[in-house]
Amino acid sequence: MTSMKTTRFEDVSLGDQLPALDIPVTVALITGGAIATRDYFPGHHDKDAAQSLGSPHVFMNILTTSALVERFVEQWSGPQGRFRDLRIRLGAPNYPGDCMQFQGEITALDASSRTVEVTLRGKNSMGNHVTGTVAVTLP
Repeated sequence: MTSMKTTRFEDVSLGDQLPALDIPVTVALITGGAIATRDYFPGHHDKDAAQSLGSPHVFMNILTTSALVERFVEQWSGPQGRFRDLRIRLGAPNYPGDCMQFQGEITALDASSRTVEVTLRGKNSMGNHVTGTVAVTLP
């Protein structure tokens, strides 16, 4: 395991790209995320129940997606970055056996508060699973 580098406000510019992050979507990730967030909706942990709803398999809940968005941004910002705002929208579902690739770009800078806005998307084989913005204050 490597230690995380902290990104400083002075080191970023508008248009900078965050390093891409690939997340393999597994049954364990989906069900574990649902259980950890106390989301016991059967479509998140019971394949038969999900299929009875018309879904091919269990599907990821929004709280797991939110956590993965935070992971993506924190891997770039480092442990001293402070999340100020998170605005996301779900699109295509995440199903086991797929891969979600995160991409992000710096779209706004506020020097007075040292806050950076990251516009991001997490895309799987069906399209964008999640899109949105995250505001993070950097040291």
